[in-house]
Amino acid sequence: MPKPETVGIIGAGTFGTAMANLLALNTEVLVYSRNKELAEKLQKDRLRFGVKLHDRVTVLNDFEEIADRCQLILPIVPSNNFRDMMRSVTKHLQPSHVMIHGTKGFDITGVDEQDIPMTGIDRRQVHTMTEVILEESVVVRVGALAGPNLARELLDGQPSASAIASKFDEVIQRADAVLSSPQLHVFHTHDLLGAELAGVLKNVVALGSGILKGYGLGKNVQAMLITRGLHEMIHFGRALGSDNTAFFGTAGIGDLIATATSSKSRNYTFGFRLGSGENLEEVRATSQELAEGVRTLMITRHLAKNLRLRAPITEMLYRIVFENYPIAEAMDFLITYPYEVDVDFL
Repeated sequence: MPKPETVGIIGAGTFGTAMANLLALNTEVLVYSRNKELAEKLQKDRLRFGVKLHDRVTVLNDFEEIADRCQLILPIVPSNNFRDMMRSVTKHLQPSHVMIHGTKGFDITGVDEQDIPMTGIDRRQVHTMTEVILEESVVVRVGALAGPNLARELLDGQPSASAIASKFDEVIQRADAVLSSPQLHVFHTHDLLGAELAGVLKNVVALGSGILKGYGLGKNVQAMLITRGLHEMIHFGRALGSDNTAFFGTAGIGDLIATATSSKSRNYTFGFRLGSGENLEEVRATSQELAEGVRTLMITRHLAKNLRLRAPITEMLYRIVFENYPIAEAMDFLITYPYEVDVDFL
């Protein structure tokens, strides 16, 4: 049996590190960090987030070397930096490269994010990460790594499952060959847009679920938020051009359950601190890594207004997070909101 191909990763955050160690169970892994000092430190100390790097993981500050040695590359960086990252590496990429991103957020163009509450935003200004890859490079074969990927659990060696989403069977097969292991079960889907949107939108629900827990509310209300949140996710997905398929699989319900119920989820934890009484700036200032749900919430709230979508959970969470709206009043609004049908998307 041939040895699996060497894989490159862009980004040495928690998820990038977790994926590096997972991939190293099967093959050699080269991790690119734009921070030269960090790359040298990790290569020397072999420790990241309290976890030992696998012997087959090499950390480099030279992306050109990674592009030369790896045809399969996984960019895993925050969404607000993703386009800049692609622009910085694109000169080293060829049509022969395959890119499967692991970033769950939106890219915004044509408007300063600080101005969105005043100017609004429309669908043409909102991009998925695969759209950014296609726009900023000559790479054609793209995909997304979706599903319940709590980085801390993966770093700790806990078993998990992920969905590889791509329009190309080759992309799915190559990802499967390097990712499948006793620790990770890999599912496949061709619903690329749906998988990406599910991974992005569930972060808002996870943020809300954490807020409820921090405020002291119980599982009944949490269950309502998660199920009605899935409802909103699906209607957002339809409005943005996807179908329902991925929302009911590992990339949708699976990721939603994990992210919206675990204290190891950055978005859930961020929301918990807000619900416990801290304000947005206090939590932001003391968070080690970005909670994508906060940025996504700002984008989706204004996008919903532009698309004329009924999105009461998104609206109430926006008011709580960005306008200091009382949580008790928001919950009263949601509990009495006139939902007429329990399931209207099948």
